[in-house]
Amino acid sequence: MAKKKTKFMCQECGYESAKWMGKCPGCQSWNSMVEEFTEVKAKSSRSYVTSGAGIAKPQPITKVEREQEPRIDTSMKELNRVLGGGIVPGSLVLVGGDPGIGKSTLLLQLSARLADLKQRVLYISGEESVKQTKIRSDRLGVLSDHLYVLAETDMEKIEQAIGEVNPTLVIIDSIQTVYQDEITSAPGSVAQVRECTASFMRMAKTTGIAIFIVGHVTKQGAIAGPKLLEHMVDSVLYFEGERHHTYRILRAVKNRFGSTNEMGIFEMKESGLEEVANPSEIFLEDRSSGVAGSTVVASMEGTRPVLVELQALISPTSFGNPRRMATGVDHNRISLLMAVLEKRVGMLLQNQDAYVNVAGGVRLDEPAIDLGIAVSIASSFRNQHTNPHEVVIGEIGLTGEVRRVSRIDQRVNEAAKLGFKRVIIPDKNLGGWTIPSTIEVIGVSTVQDALEVTLGR
Repeated sequence: MAKKKTKFMCQECGYESAKWMGKCPGCQSWNSMVEEFTEVKAKSSRSYVTSGAGIAKPQPITKVEREQEPRIDTSMKELNRVLGGGIVPGSLVLVGGDPGIGKSTLLLQLSARLADLKQRVLYISGEESVKQTKIRSDRLGVLSDHLYVLAETDMEKIEQAIGEVNPTLVIIDSIQTVYQDEITSAPGSVAQVRECTASFMRMAKTTGIAIFIVGHVTKQGAIAGPKLLEHMVDSVLYFEGERHHTYRILRAVKNRFGSTNEMGIFEMKESGLEEVANPSEIFLEDRSSGVAGSTVVASMEGTRPVLVELQALISPTSFGNPRRMATGVDHNRISLLMAVLEKRVGMLLQNQDAYVNVAGGVRLDEPAIDLGIAVSIASSFRNQHTNPHEVVIGEIGLTGEVRRVSRIDQRVNEAAKLGFKRVIIPDKNLGGWTIPSTIEVIGVSTVQDALEVTLGR
């Protein structure tokens, strides 16, 4: 009889210890250590439908034939963009997002698109019954003989079903419900999530079947389970948005087959998710003109330039310490830019509350929006409206200089395509590219110069 061993594992980070501790030394979480039993069992013989015969042997890298990665077209342009051109056979993709945001809807629609192309798809749900999945499929109009559904959580039975169907794509909804009998811990624990993901990874690499797994998220917005989970998979996609708003953002934070931080926009409707071809128009459609504190910036989301509206509201504080609140941007960056405006431009902002918002619910994290934030804050503080036909681009340094940004030609071309008449850019970006004839480009070297151009003084 196999001997059982006891260990304590942190359910937040996966730290292992021989004894229980109230505080995890790895992630400093309290009361996260759970007792687990490990037992060495004889490994069950599992058969995979392999695309190649024999055991792989080491070979010189110079002898390896370099081939272009084949892609499976999903018929969804936004999803293809985020994945880097389509689904790579044999890839393992992790999809995370808040409950009710639309992860299952997106993957079910993806299944229908591939099934319409005569590709076999196996949709495995550990949270819904087959009848529940059928009800949702009827609502979305997802019906095809090439789409197979299964309600199962046992890893061994899932592997048998994949071997019988031999699909092109497998969807696991969700990884926190799948378990292996060899592991004594409960489904959703660190050990179960790690081992089940490792099994799916081996299966994907040996069979050439693309596998999408859904991951729950924690209160902090990170995917639940060990951080190792994100390192094991080929791509990590986050489905973001507010449940009370119709727009959803699919963002790639890791992609071994394409660009990271790529973004796809969808709109949630009664019939399911619909792609948004031009997100810049969506983010700017409700913009008010002639209002102080509003500025349009051009941000690069992966390979796509997106124009969004930045809004700032500056008001005198009634507290000892002024408030700094931001939605869609880092609030620490707001404090830094306000310090630059106060020191280099002479604005007295230390007794002012500052509220900055990115319209449309999108989150921006690149430094090229610094100049737009500074112009919005100065516009609200001086109560002077900006030019509604103007786009502001640039990074700000601590000495007040406006620094060069990347891909300036794509940003300016996007602004010209949407009908903007003028764009403010760093003077270091002037030259070396063709300026569209329909837009005026002005280069600035300091924040003071940019405020003189946008606000007149």
